[in-house]
Amino acid sequence: MEEQGKSDLADPGLLAAWLAARSIARGLALPVPDHGGWRVDTGLPGEIRRHVFAGPVPGISALAASIHGPHIFIKMCGDGEQLLALLPPQWQLCPGGFFMTHEGTLQAPDLPAGYRLEITTSQVITTAHILVEDGGIAASGHAVEYAGVFVFDRIVTEAGHRRRGLGRALMAALAARQRSASARRVLVATDDGAKLYASLGWHIASPYSTATIVQDGIRHPPSSR
Repeated sequence: MEEQGKSDLADPGLLAAWLAARSIARGLALPVPDHGGWRVDTGLPGEIRRHVFAGPVPGISALAASIHGPHIFIKMCGDGEQLLALLPPQWQLCPGGFFMTHEGTLQAPDLPAGYRLEITTSQVITTAHILVEDGGIAASGHAVEYAGVFVFDRIVTEAGHRRRGLGRALMAALAARQRSASARRVLVATDDGAKLYASLGWHIASPYSTATIVQDGIRHPPSSR
């Protein structure tokens, strides 16, 4: 993706709201301030915690110097080389992504024959599935409205069902559950996902870079999001 915002730095308030909503969507503890960014204790296989920063702040170097093992990830809005320059030599970049925003409407295409949509909202979490006739999941995604943002998370179209407009239909169905017109739509996309979202009117606010310590020649990347 070549499009970028005017600055590689993200709006700290917007990033913090996205991170909190993402944590709610995934059943994680809310982020807490740490080293000029935020820490999320994930406790997942392959990921103990993640630290997220709106840009290249000095606290990143101090934090990284205090970490000596894998499964802890530092994520920063900005170019990967900017992040790597703040880290000790044992840190390596993981696949990056993009912090993206959207304004306006998301058009809902008709589903192809043989597919149906199921969507539910529980408290602040909306979950959508596009199913095939036998009940198998062709596409799925989640959204959370919280703290002035409407966050899309884990938008997935299964390999055998791509290029049929399911991703567009899923995003539109989730967006239709947004309650506040003033809530800002936000997501973090992989490189491939960003291409789809750009075609739907999403804009890149910043690159979103990730690094971790690699031991024994084994990389332990989490989702780029």
